[in-house]
Amino acid sequence: MSHRPIYLDNHATTPVDERVLAAMLPYFTEHFGNPSSINHVYGWETEAAVKKSREILATALNATPEEIVFTSGATEANNLAIKGVAEAYFQKGQHIITVATEHSAVLDPCKYLQTLGFEITILPVQKDGLIDLNELEKAFRSDTILVSVMAANNEIGVLQPLVKIGEMCRERGIIFHSDAAQAIGKIPLDVQAMQIDLMSLTAHKVYGPKGIGALYVRRRNPRVQLAPQQHGGGHERGMRSGTLYTPQIVGFGKAVEIAVQTQATENQHLTQLRQRLWEQLSVLEGIHLNGHPTQRLAGNLNISVEGVDGAALLLGLQPIMAVSSGSACSSTTTAPSHVLTALGHSEQLAYASVRFGIGRFNTVEEIERVAEHMISTIQSLRKQRTLV
Repeated sequence: MSHRPIYLDNHATTPVDERVLAAMLPYFTEHFGNPSSINHVYGWETEAAVKKSREILATALNATPEEIVFTSGATEANNLAIKGVAEAYFQKGQHIITVATEHSAVLDPCKYLQTLGFEITILPVQKDGLIDLNELEKAFRSDTILVSVMAANNEIGVLQPLVKIGEMCRERGIIFHSDAAQAIGKIPLDVQAMQIDLMSLTAHKVYGPKGIGALYVRRRNPRVQLAPQQHGGGHERGMRSGTLYTPQIVGFGKAVEIAVQTQATENQHLTQLRQRLWEQLSVLEGIHLNGHPTQRLAGNLNISVEGVDGAALLLGLQPIMAVSSGSACSSTTTAPSHVLTALGHSEQLAYASVRFGIGRFNTVEEIERVAEHMISTIQSLRKQRTLV
């Protein structure tokens, strides 16, 4: 009888929680109406369900339901935020600031805007993955229209100082966008206290379905204007046309509702598992913790290993555990992680890295087994290398 490997890649995606699936199922068959069909009961049912999920997401962010725009995921939300601001405010300025460790869904739209004449400042990070606020201050210009800094890094789990960044942007009248795909439901988010104007979200990182996300768009103090990137029906207040996918939206709302309600206890559980894994692995020499030791997601552990080949390490781990060496969205590329090289790692050390994404359904027994196999694999590879 074969056994599937222990799943520790929860930053790439999470399994749909059974409670989420149960909430979604009726909207595939029984309540299948189009929420835009407002002349009969089928549309009213789904419109009410969409409204409820919008309210759940808004409450989680301390926003209003009208400020939630549904998208296909965080990638679309990031594109809508960055390109939408660029098009709407280009007469005010054409300078955008972001960070070297951002997800490609932020960096690539910025690179695209460069081809149109926009100037992009990409801030470096310190060795712990945090930005230097002094560097951000130096980067501001009179023509800066947008700052985009992710809430929680998808590879090293680092939590950026959103409150401070928000204050700095608001003082200068600059729009502040944050990619919170990895943060929603996992850390407290408050767009008012953090003075965030745009925030990208997704469901599948928080035990919800794939294919659904959202963008928070501030409506007042200040009101943020966006040029739509998708036209054809005027849905979502004209910012994102397309028939709303009710089952996915219902699942998104339920997933966030569960995550917010259980956030404190779940983070305690994840922190204990992460510390247990790190305590056992750190006994070995040549093991480096990537990212700030405490200012990080509870379920994130990212390490680099000296003296081993990265490909051989991942191959040796595969039978026991499902992990990755970087972002799932760039796992098909041969280049080392841009996040780890931004920390100052050599290409060799960046390749020989493992990202553990510990999740809701992982157990102490699984962590013990993973640590044991990880240690034996590293020792074996190092021994083989000395014999060559």
